[in-house]
Amino acid sequence: MQPINFRSLDLNLLRVFDEVMGERNLTRAAEKLSLTQPAVSNALRRLREVLGDDLVVRKGQGVEPTPRALALWPPVRQALAQLQQSLAPGAFDPASANSTFVLAMADATGATLIPPLVEIVEREAPGVSLRVVPLTTRDPRGLLDDDSTDMAVGYFPAVMADLTARAQTDSVIAHESLRLYDGEYVCVMRQDHPLAREPLTLDQYCAARHLLVSFSGKPYGFIDEALTALGRERRIVLTVNQFFTAGRVVATTDLLTVLPRHFVGVASLGGELVWRPLPMPLPTVHVDALWHRRRRHDAAHRWLRDAMARSALHTAAQTPAARARPAPDNPRT
Repeated sequence: MQPINFRSLDLNLLRVFDEVMGERNLTRAAEKLSLTQPAVSNALRRLREVLGDDLVVRKGQGVEPTPRALALWPPVRQALAQLQQSLAPGAFDPASANSTFVLAMADATGATLIPPLVEIVEREAPGVSLRVVPLTTRDPRGLLDDDSTDMAVGYFPAVMADLTARAQTDSVIAHESLRLYDGEYVCVMRQDHPLAREPLTLDQYCAARHLLVSFSGKPYGFIDEALTALGRERRIVLTVNQFFTAGRVVATTDLLTVLPRHFVGVASLGGELVWRPLPMPLPTVHVDALWHRRRRHDAAHRWLRDAMARSALHTAAQTPAARARPAPDNPRT
């Protein structure tokens, strides 16, 4: 590959490249750039000649990036975002803003954080809108990379471990995080479940039938990982993607499920459910906010991060005691 003369490189070609990578479609990219499709095609041709790579190839109605394009896109997008933020006004006035923020989180997390967040928005930024979308993965970095969401909030143990490892080796880190609060998962069952009459043992837990909350739909979760480490397993007979649905199902069946302890009370399920501590050791459940590093200096995003942090503090101070109660330690008489 010939060395690239950066001084002669037309940086507008990188803007075209970024839009094409984001849209995966030349027509849509042209519309967003206010260019014609031939102009976009010509810009790609010029960039191909500079880089010595096809960058994208046609696939169906759109285009598919080459491995070189996939490797090149993140630093190009980050550089363009930082340049735009440097040139754009840095002030963000919440009182007059009309921004829309997209947040990805599970229903249990939303039930905890969204009410105080809405209070902050109504008080400080009445023109701001929030759009909460379902969290469908324990690794939401792809959603942040392609701007599908401004912030993801949840329990991301593998992601956080990877970010920590990268930081320790001075690797490039594309995402940043903020610890919001620590949670606890508990075993939940209906009030008159046979296992609610006595302390829950590991043998009883593994012998029961279970409902799993799985964002991805896979019938395997971190509880199963903990059981595997003990050489045990459980029988999962139903998988759903919402904690609220899980609570409603176990309230009328003999299935057991695992819910965040705070959510049992927040969702007003306490009159029908009881909970037990899980009969196996689990790591601490950290709930983190995660965003792309290119948003670091964005004034609007800084306000969002601050508002989310204040919502978490409000939650910690105001969370009511769970209405569901632990099952009694002694059998009922």
